[in-house]
Amino acid sequence: MTEELAMDHLVPASIALGAGLLGAFLLRVLLRWLAGHAGRTRWGGDDVVVAALRTLAPWAAAAGGVAGAAAALPLTRTVQHHVNQVLTILLIFVATVTAARVVAGLVRTLTTSRSGVAGSATIFVNITRILVLAIGFLVMLQTLGVSIAPMLTALGVGGLAVALALQDTLANLFAGIHILASKTVQPGDYIQLSSGEEGYVEDINWRQTTVRELSNNLVVIPNGQLATSNMTNFMRPEQRLTVLVQVGVSYDSDLDHVERVTTEVIAEVMTEVGGAVPEHEPAIRFHTFGDSRIGFTVILGVGEFSDQYRIKHEFIKRLHRRYRAEGIRIPSPARTVALQQGAAVTFPQQRAGEDADVVPLP
Repeated sequence: MTEELAMDHLVPASIALGAGLLGAFLLRVLLRWLAGHAGRTRWGGDDVVVAALRTLAPWAAAAGGVAGAAAALPLTRTVQHHVNQVLTILLIFVATVTAARVVAGLVRTLTTSRSGVAGSATIFVNITRILVLAIGFLVMLQTLGVSIAPMLTALGVGGLAVALALQDTLANLFAGIHILASKTVQPGDYIQLSSGEEGYVEDINWRQTTVRELSNNLVVIPNGQLATSNMTNFMRPEQRLTVLVQVGVSYDSDLDHVERVTTEVIAEVMTEVGGAVPEHEPAIRFHTFGDSRIGFTVILGVGEFSDQYRIKHEFIKRLHRRYRAEGIRIPSPARTVALQQGAAVTFPQQRAGEDADVVPLP
């Protein structure tokens, strides 16, 4: 100390320290009240900002009180410098952590609120958090008097060696960024790869994409493999899609009657079954004279990929019940085998007049 400690020093120091602590407490209470109001708004960004300020503001007030108390005390210039430096580093650290939380939280809020952007993609959140923390670390070193120019040069040279050693990891990183930037795949989409994996995309991080199958199993796919695979995205360009159901009726059926009854069943399913598209226009297309039936395709509209199983289930049950009530027969494939001396002759049922298949007997 430059002079002896006296009451004239302790009183202002105590006042400054008490004011700082009181300010920290009042700010904490105020920000808690603001957090309650922010939680009732539709935008999630204000929650992120208020939550970050609840950490930064009290620390800043307390640090200001300690700095004021130190200035009131008769400290030597060296001690005063060290106290101020410690408080500055503490504030920079708290501000850096707070800024990282705010930026990451805002990025997460933006991606979850906007259509066509990665809903839960942690890759953007992690990259922004790392960048903010790295900048804060460099600022702290500069404050401590450590020159960061040689460090940046060493990082540039060492980064080249690291890039060569981590080619696969960096390939997955940039592949993930490319996938999200191109908006071909986003979390929540249902995808199917040419290698057979399919399911809902849970997350795309810096290395891999997590896909949840309909069986609730998780499949982990490296981003590089996902970027180079042939893939079908059932959610884009729109979530709704059509599914095809193959049906067949006997040759003696009245096809106009079949079409009318099937259309009524389609309309019933589209309006009563969850996940169907009520405004979907029924579509029936006859296409095949089969061995025992006339085949046609029913086109159904579904809200999203997983809805098709429930809609197909209900449609087939209701169509079968309605066909039985209307007397419409759905024949099963059958063949008649006639045994003759030296040959076996098979006749397809329902197709009179065609040449029979003759298979020599051993």
